[in-house]
Formats: sequence, structure tokens, C-alpha cells
Amino acid sequence: MSKESTHSVAAGSGGTPDSSEGHGGSAAARVEDVSAVRGAQPEGAASVTGLASMSRRARGLLERYPVWCRVFGAILAGLLIYASFPPRASWYLAPLGIALLTLVVRGDGRLRGGFGYGLLAGLAFFVPLLPWTGIYVGPVPWLALSLACAIYVGLFGMLARLVGALPGWPLWVAAMWTLTEWGRSNFPFGGFPWGRLAFGQGDGWYLPIAVLAGAPGVSFAVALTGTALAAFLLRLGDRRKPRWLPGIITVATIVAIIPCTGVILRTALPAPDDGDRPITVAAIQGSVPRLGLDFNAQRRAVLDNHVRRTEELARAVAAGQAAQPDVVIWPENSSDIDPLRNADAAAEIAAASTAIHAPILVGAVLVNSDDTTTNSVIVWNGDAGPGERHDKKIIQPFGEYLPLRGFFRHFSDYADRAGYFVPGTGDGVVHTQPAGGGPEVAIGVATCYEVAFDRAFSDSLRAGAQLLTVPTNNATFGDSEMTYQQLAMSRIRAVEHGRALVVAATSGVSAIITADGAVARQTPKFVPAALESTLPLRSATTPATRMGPWPERVLCILAAAVVVAVAIRRRISPPGHPGDEDAVGGRMRH
Repeated sequence: MSKESTHSVAAGSGGTPDSSEGHGGSAAARVEDVSAVRGAQPEGAASVTGLASMSRRARGLLERYPVWCRVFGAILAGLLIYASFPPRASWYLAPLGIALLTLVVRGDGRLRGGFGYGLLAGLAFFVPLLPWTGIYVGPVPWLALSLACAIYVGLFGMLARLVGALPGWPLWVAAMWTLTEWGRSNFPFGGFPWGRLAFGQGDGWYLPIAVLAGAPGVSFAVALTGTALAAFLLRLGDRRKPRWLPGIITVATIVAIIPCTGVILRTALPAPDDGDRPITVAAIQGSVPRLGLDFNAQRRAVLDNHVRRTEELARAVAAGQAAQPDVVIWPENSSDIDPLRNADAAAEIAAASTAIHAPILVGAVLVNSDDTTTNSVIVWNGDAGPGERHDKKIIQPFGEYLPLRGFFRHFSDYADRAGYFVPGTGDGVVHTQPAGGGPEVAIGVATCYEVAFDRAFSDSLRAGAQLLTVPTNNATFGDSEMTYQQLAMSRIRAVEHGRALVVAATSGVSAIITADGAVARQTPKFVPAALESTLPLRSATTPATRMGPWPERVLCILAAAVVVAVAIRRRISPPGHPGDEDAVGGRMRH
């Protein structure tokens, strides 16, 4: 960093140089000014004054070791955001991480500095979040994906620095997080939404906000809390404003209101048993003989496991020890043998459905006439055989298919182990006839990776889904945090759309999630299990479902417009121009 940039950091408030120039006197005079401010404060401000003193001491440390303090701060910010994600329930660490990252990138005087510190924070966040992507293929894919995701956090750092001088900057900086999170969720290769701030909030106060604005709204609320908290801390350390107490109270109120809004909204969420009519659902977790990428080599054993566990449930129903299910849900890849081509597999599935006296949603891999494959969920009803199916529409790059296969072959021997899956079409809904009779049930399906994408269940809800399910195969990711991260996404989706949701996993964790986001029941990992629950079907829609992607689009359009406006102003008014005043106070250096 340049000396000018480092000197700008020392100000701590909008990048104002900490020198006598522009302050009307020497450092001693400024100390007298601070003392005068202290003397003028009411007694009730004593605790605030103590925080302000801590803020000034922190600024003094920055003055002595500016670069290393910011490097440490950026890494710590990323680790705080990571620690907010499952299986931990430390959701409150996410806004703290955003606040720290905001302070770090605002303090550096250059846009490229903001990018660099953001990149460091992104690596500290994604590298520990995504090791499951490299469990069986080595560290290269894991680290490459982590770096690609971290670049978007670097872009956030750069944009946060760019708009950090505007009036109301906490709002615009939070909008920059929404913009970069949207970018990461869509580009390249269809995007990778894993690690959205919302997906760490399953146990937190922010979760009910999903009913209003979906997962993007939850992420924005967390980010805005963090940026407002950063503004609060900057106010505490602002030595040039003797009447700063009203401003502190205002910003502190904003910091408190956002999560409290989520707490208030929780009272408006539907009760677990509210709905049009109930049905009984069973989720089967057959488990697998062993973990790893050689899942296909054990595919007959996996199918047998799910048939066996379903027949055990059928015997329990016959003995009066379990309720008769209206529909049974098997996980993704529960039949990697194509039952439409293999008579033995079809016979096994039909026998299981007949034994349980209910249709089964079977996760199957189907081979197409051109030797490509589809990852499908088929409704199988006893001897009547297959009915409607959902072909997975959002397929996983570098796993289910490999873009630029010839190119990536040069970097990894695992390139040819990626699948040749093709995306399906349709609305994501399958219909089943309940075992006890009555009207058909419309079930919205998002298979495994699809649950991370907003559009997956949005299409299902528009097609009339009354119940949601996420069949998933986590056996290929070992004993990792991945399954808990994915479970948290399902909790967000249940609240977002106001629907009960069933997660059926090959090796765990399978779960029953109610429309308020609570996990009513779940299985341990790596054991055969059957979860049964009576769940309500719903036809009412939430504001988030009705608005769809528009809240996120509006925030992204506003963020992009602000970036363009600031960029134009920078061209017209070079950095350092008297018009570049920071909203917190002082002149901004770029």
C-alpha cells in the first residue's frame, strides 16, 4: 500500500487523514477538543464513551500497523461468516463478520485495496466452508471453487469502498453484497449459490424474513445489520463531531430493528399443522454400504437397502406400529439402476410400493437414447408402474456434467469421472394419488443441488405445489458438513414458500421440516431409517412466493445504478475533489 493510502486509513472515519491539516490545530489541540466533548456529555453516555475510547485505541493500533491489522481483520471477518453456518448455530456471527469486513474495506484508500481485503475475507470464508467438494477428488477443485467464490467477495470489497462516501452508505454497501451474491449465484456455469448469508440463518432471528422477500431478503437483512453496525462503530470513533450522541442512537436503533423485525414476523408464520388437509408422508433413508465416488459400483446394494427399509415399514404398518403413509419418498440415486430399462429393478420397486400400499417417489438415474443421463424422481405406484417424473433441471457442473471437458482433462485425472447428465424441463411438480384416496397431491421437487437456487421451488409453487421435498444423495460427500448446510437451505425454502418440506437422503440427514422452518424430526447419519409425519397440504402463497425474484432484482438494479453514478462522478470530479465528502465526516480518498 502507498503511504497516502496508509495515512488515509488512520482517520478511521471515511478515510480522513489524521493530521493537523483541515483540523484547525495540533494533536494536542485535538486532545483538548476530545476532552471538552467528554465533559459536555450527559452521565447516561458513560458506557458509550467507554466504547468510543476502545474505538480510539483500536484506531491507534491501526496507525502503527495499518496493513497487517487490516489483513488480520479481513481474515477474521471471513472466519466469523463461516462460523455462522451449520452445523453450528452461531447465526449472529454473520452480521459481525460483515461489520468487520465493511470497516476493513472502507479504511483502505484504494479500490484495489478493497478488492484485496475482500478476497482475503472470501478465502477465509469459503475455504473452510467447501472442503467437502474435494474429499474424493483432491484439493484442486476445492481450492479453485473457493477462489472463484472469494473473487465475488473481493468485488464486494471494491464496490463497498466505491460507494462508502455516499449519504446513507450502510444501505448502499449492503446492496453491494446483494449484487455480488446474485452474481455468484448465476455466473459462471449457472452460478454457485452455496454460502449465501441466508443459508446460515436457519436457527436465527432473521429466518422469518424469508416469508416476505425470500433468501435474498434474509441475506440483505443480515448484510444491512452488519453495515449499520459498522456505521455505529465509526460514529463512536468520530472525534470531530461534538454532538454525535443523537447519531449514535439513530444508527443503534437501525441495528436493533432489523433482526427484531424477523422476531416479530415469526408470530405471523403458519402453525405446523395449519393447512387445507393433512396427509401422512414417509421418508426412507436406506443408507449405503460405503461412502465415496464409487457410488455406482454399489448401486444394486443401495436399491436393495431402500426396498428393505420400505418393507420393514410396511410390516410395522401391518402390525399397527406405524401409520399408513399416503406417499413414500426415496432419496436421489436410490435406484441408480434405470428401472425403465431394467426389469429386475422395476420389479423390486413395484414390490416395495405394493407392500407399503402407497406410491413411492423414486430417485433414479435414467439412460437416454443418446447415452446421456437424467437425474429423475419418478412416481411409482405398485404394479401400475411409473407415472409422472421430475427430471432435475439445475445440474451440477464439474459433478453431474463437466463444462469444457477437454480443457479440464489437462488438470485432473478425475475429469472423465464427471457425469454426462443433461438438464430436464418441466415445472418441478409431480402428482400422486394418496393411498387413502381423495384428490391428487401436487408435490414440488428440488433434487439435491437444486434447493440452493431460488428458481427451483418458485417454478413448483407457480404450478400449484402443496408440499415440498428435497431428495438428496450425500454419500458422495462423506462425513462432512455439507448435509447440514443443505438442510439449512431446506429450512429457508420451507419458510419462504409456507410449505412443509421433506428431506430424504441416502445416508443422512433426512428430516421433516414444518412451514415455520423448524426441524420436527431428523435421522442420524449412516443408519437405515424411516421418518413418518402427518403434514398439512397448503394452497395459500406467501409474499415471497408472489413476488418471486423481484425484491432481489430491485436491489441489484439500485446497486448497479449507484455504482454507475459514482463511477461517472469519479470521472467528472477526480478523487480528492472537495465534493467527495464522506457521510460519516471527512474527505474520502480513493
